[in-house]
Amino acid sequence: MTTTDLKWADVVFVMEPKHQQILQAEFRQFVRDKRIEVLNIPDEYKYMDPELVAMLDLEADHFLENLSLAD
Repeated sequence: MTTTDLKWADVVFVMEPKHQQILQAEFRQFVRDKRIEVLNIPDEYKYMDPELVAMLDLEADHFLENLSLAD
């Protein structure tokens, strides 16, 4: 995660609450007005694990569908 990523993002997805806490501690000024969604996916997968990628896609799609229904 970089400050450039955070400046660009409207919503930030994290896997666990501890990831949210880290972002809020290390990038306080950049996440102050950002929506951070905790997906509650255990951080026990290897980088780009196909199962993890599928779960992230599913959860992000679910979030975006619910967001569009609320509009």
